[in-house]
Amino acid sequence: MPGGCSRGPATGDGRFRLARLALVLLGWVSSSSPTSSASSSTASALFPASAASAQPPLSSQCPAPCECSEAARTVKCVNRNLTEVPADLPPYVRTLFLTGNQLALLPAGAFARRPPLAELAALNLSGSRLGNVHAAAFEDLPSLRQLDLSHNPLAHLSPFAFSGINASASTPSPLVELILNHVETPGGPDRNRSVERMVAAALQEPHTLRGLRRLELASNHFLYLPRDLLSQLPGLRHLDLSNNSLVSLTYLSFRNLTHLESLHLEDNALKVLHNGTLAELQSLAHVRVFLEDNPWVCDCHMVDMVNWLKETEIVEGKARLTCAFPEKMRNRILVELNISDLDCDPILPPSLQTSYVFLGIVLALIGAIFLLVLYLNRKGIKKWMHNIRDACRDHMEGYHYRYEINADPRLTNLSSNSDV
Repeated sequence: MPGGCSRGPATGDGRFRLARLALVLLGWVSSSSPTSSASSSTASALFPASAASAQPPLSSQCPAPCECSEAARTVKCVNRNLTEVPADLPPYVRTLFLTGNQLALLPAGAFARRPPLAELAALNLSGSRLGNVHAAAFEDLPSLRQLDLSHNPLAHLSPFAFSGINASASTPSPLVELILNHVETPGGPDRNRSVERMVAAALQEPHTLRGLRRLELASNHFLYLPRDLLSQLPGLRHLDLSNNSLVSLTYLSFRNLTHLESLHLEDNALKVLHNGTLAELQSLAHVRVFLEDNPWVCDCHMVDMVNWLKETEIVEGKARLTCAFPEKMRNRILVELNISDLDCDPILPPSLQTSYVFLGIVLALIGAIFLLVLYLNRKGIKKWMHNIRDACRDHMEGYHYRYEINADPRLTNLSSNSDV
């Protein structure tokens, strides 16, 4: 018992100490919590500017009709029927999709923002019903590398669209890739020519697109291309002219495209490539040429091209190039032709035969009209003929009378006496 009594006070004292320690700990936690909250509120009150800067600025927020990904630096405003470029685009955007809208017009400074869209590198405006692109429309995009204007009804593309309004004082465009496929210009007899002139004027602006590496002009129904279309694009590496209506490359020069690596001419209306074009293509050191699905005419004018195809290595898939005309040569492979196979058939193709028949009909109609006019004026013509006949007869009778006088000496003397 005495041993048990001696242990009781020690045990109670230990429990008291543990309880006291727990109360101290609880008091410290409860006192530190309001202190920290007070200190944080005090810091917020003392430094409001730093607290505000920690929050994302309003300009970094995503426009209402768009989808944004700050991690991917991408903004998508697709099929939203927008009539203008959103004003509150986040400054972090590098890739911007504005496809399938109703923009209609891109005025000068269309992408001018504060802060500027300094990182925007890829801009897709395809299928947005763009009809007019004014000068300096892309001037405020210093990092723009890729621009897609395909599938738009462009009625007006300013020659200074890719530069500033004052082209002589502006810096060259940073564009590396320009896509102008399937430009849907308004219809009319001069549709094709207007597209060709419009695109040529924009591409030929001096020093503006000297850094361009890729140019796509596919599916635009081009019939021809101006001679100096590519003269201001010395750095071009990839050129796509496929699915047009080009009938000849005679007027197009590739001489200055020393860095060209690929040239797509598939699905055009090319019938033959002449010596000048062949020599220019062969002089390009790194080029690969694509010529499939053209209606090649295998006649005597094809001799030089066939010889060139057999020797060159720059044409991709040349074993798949086949004749389309004349009928007897259809589907024959060009590189397998002999020179003796290539002759000029005197028989005209059906299209030319039809043209000559039409010309004959027109000439016959003109002749019939001429005869009808003669018939309707037959009385006047008859009177005119009679007058001419009477005048000729009187004139001949005068000559006959003088001849008789000169032939008879008596009449001659009589004539001289009468004169006396």
